[in-house]
Amino acid sequence: MAEKSKLEEILRTNESELLDHWLKEQFAAVTLRRDLMSEDQLRQQSSEFVRLFRQGVAGALTDITTQDWAPVKEMLASVSKSRAQQGFGASETATFVFSFKQPLFDRLWTEYRNDAKGLADDVWITTVLLDKLGLYTTEMYQQSREQIIARQQSELLELSTPVVQLWPGILCIPLIGTLDSERTQVVMESLLQRISETGSEIAIIDISGVPAVDTLVAQHLLKTVSAARLMGADCLISGISPQIAQTVVHLGVKLGDVITKASLASALDVALHTLGLEVKNRQK
Repeated sequence: MAEKSKLEEILRTNESELLDHWLKEQFAAVTLRRDLMSEDQLRQQSSEFVRLFRQGVAGALTDITTQDWAPVKEMLASVSKSRAQQGFGASETATFVFSFKQPLFDRLWTEYRNDAKGLADDVWITTVLLDKLGLYTTEMYQQSREQIIARQQSELLELSTPVVQLWPGILCIPLIGTLDSERTQVVMESLLQRISETGSEIAIIDISGVPAVDTLVAQHLLKTVSAARLMGADCLISGISPQIAQTVVHLGVKLGDVITKASLASALDVALHTLGLEVKNRQK
């Protein structure tokens, strides 16, 4: 490696030219996503990166774990998060950093035209730095995507467990799909919240759309029933098909004193009767 790298000096004296060259390359690239990002936003991000990159080089030439590189990494983490939210891919996000190699290599070639050793040394330093920062950007992007996916899954769980008020004092939560521990927690929280808001006395848990019931699912249902009772509401379970009934008996699952019905209509009829209500056909 060269005794003294000229990289910081080159960046400082040619910052504007390097930025213009880099922007020109990015605007002409086939990977440019004008549908996701404006040119002004790309220009602002590029300008900030060049400035912070120069400061990092001036402080600690190759060790990006030092405090000198913290502003660069913070900026790249922000870029990764925003691009993940905008819909960019991982490779597109990392390319933002890697694409700075070309304009910087061109400038190094001009500066070291008569010094092959100095050119090779600073090209290597530049490659190592931008590769490290590119990999860091990819890691931050993946973390951001995982956070987005986790949030979306949570939102979908909430949407898939709506609590419907069938009648004053009667709530119903229709379940569709597999019931696991995480979803059961969402079901319980949603149901208890609505019981608290409406003061309902009866809650119907309809499992018509649940494909199968095993011991774990039955335990989840019983936990939800117990929690609702602590809030002062009795629970009924509807949608018990012949197959599910046989499975529950075969597994030896004890539902205790929980009222179960084959259909939601039957469960609603029981709920109305419990509240002392009766529905009659209106004569024309």
